[in-house]
Amino acid sequence: MIRKLSFAAVLLAATAMTGVANAKTLIYCSEASPAGFDPSPWSGGNDFDASSRTIYSRLVEFDHGKTTISPGLAESWTVSDDGLEYTFKLRPGVKFQTTDYFTPTRELNAEDVKFSFERQWKKENPWFEYLPGTGWEYFAGMGFPELLKEIVVVDPLTIKFVLNKPEVAFLPDLGMDFASIVSKEYADQLEKAGTKELFTQKPIGTGPFQFVDYQVDSVIRYAAWDGYYGGRQKIDDLIFAITPDPAVRAQKLKAGECHIMSYPAPADIAGLQADTNLKVEEQEGLNIGYLAYNTTQPPFDKVEVRKALNMAVNKQAIIDAVYQGAGQPAINPIPPTMWSYNTAIKDDPYDPEAAQKMLEEAGVKDLSMKIWAMPVSRPYNPNAQRVAEMIQADYAKVGVKAEIVSYEWTEYRERGKAKDRDGAFQLGWTGDNGDPDNFLFLLGCDAIGQSNYAIWCNDDFQKLLLAGKATTDVAERTKIYEQAQEVFKREAPWLTLAHSKVFMPMSKNVSGFVMDPLGIHRFDGVDIAE
Repeated sequence: MIRKLSFAAVLLAATAMTGVANAKTLIYCSEASPAGFDPSPWSGGNDFDASSRTIYSRLVEFDHGKTTISPGLAESWTVSDDGLEYTFKLRPGVKFQTTDYFTPTRELNAEDVKFSFERQWKKENPWFEYLPGTGWEYFAGMGFPELLKEIVVVDPLTIKFVLNKPEVAFLPDLGMDFASIVSKEYADQLEKAGTKELFTQKPIGTGPFQFVDYQVDSVIRYAAWDGYYGGRQKIDDLIFAITPDPAVRAQKLKAGECHIMSYPAPADIAGLQADTNLKVEEQEGLNIGYLAYNTTQPPFDKVEVRKALNMAVNKQAIIDAVYQGAGQPAINPIPPTMWSYNTAIKDDPYDPEAAQKMLEEAGVKDLSMKIWAMPVSRPYNPNAQRVAEMIQADYAKVGVKAEIVSYEWTEYRERGKAKDRDGAFQLGWTGDNGDPDNFLFLLGCDAIGQSNYAIWCNDDFQKLLLAGKATTDVAERTKIYEQAQEVFKREAPWLTLAHSKVFMPMSKNVSGFVMDPLGIHRFDGVDIAE
């Protein structure tokens, strides 16, 4: 049995980490357990918060609260005139973390960078399948296997990426979580010992915090890494208190049992804003919540069936009941705050009578299907179970019988990728790099089996997706992506549900925490007044 720790016990354990009685401890009430601590195989925001944004670093980093990039592990870079070669000069003197299970004998070098990408790319690499049944979701879904031609170690502090074609978003892509740099020396040590699985259980990185321990489904503990190239953090100990229920997270924050919480329920926001001990930051989310039909399975392989099901759902009622003023109905697969958003596209109207007629004309009678409901709250959907119930009731009005299913969060996402998955799958997305491609790639052919839960491969859409990445002209890319949104709306692989506003409640004692448009929860630079 997993023993839950009280707030006092957590603080005591945190003090024991450093041995300092007045150590600064920050407790973050997170929403879900991570699938693991390797930042590259998974795509959940909670996975990234627990690994890539605490333990690891990347060649380039997104500026706090922005979608622009700055030097990270690479202090500079050059790009060839044809856009096919990117050469990075690594920052000298970067140290990997020293723990009770690994002591590095060298500093970061180009071999680490090469290994970090080739393990996700080359099937002959001994680490390509070190986690049975788990793929490299981002790397594959974003087309990196076809994009990369070669990764060359020029010298110990110089690495060159050679591409098969120009890729306008390549630099910001390298700031994303899957591009975190890992230790080849640590991997070699585990491979030699026959314990590769420890790579995701006992992580080693170059980031601001080092991993201490993980009590499954309860608590993750980190300590400030003294050797961090960006300087030691003001927080000594960082603790993730895993708390799936948003109401419980709010209670813990009000009681002082955590200092920051993720994703409050809309019904709790007013009470949190009224608490004089708290501050609640907010911003428009760069996100989309959706319902993905399995377009390979009858009758969802018919566009008229998908259109009819879209018209059966009262999205405004969902916005009113679930988002409670903190969301707006989604029309396109990208949010309206993003450049290239197509304002000319009209949404499928809510029209149950027309929906029922369309189903009958398509030969669909007595349809039974599944609606999948996420077990956790997300920034783009605060209550997937309630959304599923409302859609279920709407479907019933047009003669469709729907069963709601759900699973543990990691299992939920894996089951949703199955090509024979039944029904409509609830999920969503928060942008990773500020580029429209980062949303549209979710519907690309390369992302099937990874991030494309509609299992939709459309030639017209795919050609536009590739064309958009091949030019650097923003005006031309805008036209291309506007056309891609037209194809999407015509074919309806998703029911686009909502774009939400994001709220971040925290203690007034917290300073330096910056809300991020990319949905990142970063604790570097954060301080707390004890």
